[in-house]
Amino acid sequence: QVQVVESGGGLVQPGGSLRLSCAASGRLFRINAMGWYRQAPGKLRELVAVITSGGSTNYADSVKGRFTISRDNTKNTVYLQMNSLKPEDTAVYYCNVRGSVDVFRDFDSWGQGTQVTVSS
Repeated sequence: QVQVVESGGGLVQPGGSLRLSCAASGRLFRINAMGWYRQAPGKLRELVAVITSGGSTNYADSVKGRFTISRDNTKNTVYLQMNSLKPEDTAVYYCNVRGSVDVFRDFDSWGQGTQVTVSS
């Protein structure tokens, strides 16, 4: 079993910044990709950013140049630094972790989500 816990959401004014954190724990043989997704009311969940074990990153076009994803492999933790936030960034942000619990079994685990609200 793999547990994924997010933290760092909250209320921020437009133009402000927030930093989200996500820690994975449990039976972790190998972690491959760690990523952030978000879901706004009435919309589908969408990819925000993802980072591989080798450090390669991919971002949604809507956040390029404003958000930065990073990870600390020694702590099994991924971060999302969000700058120049806009009201349209308001959503529940979910952390996703993919890897293996042993040489035979993969996992794909989600956190419970953290609310980010951008409003004046």
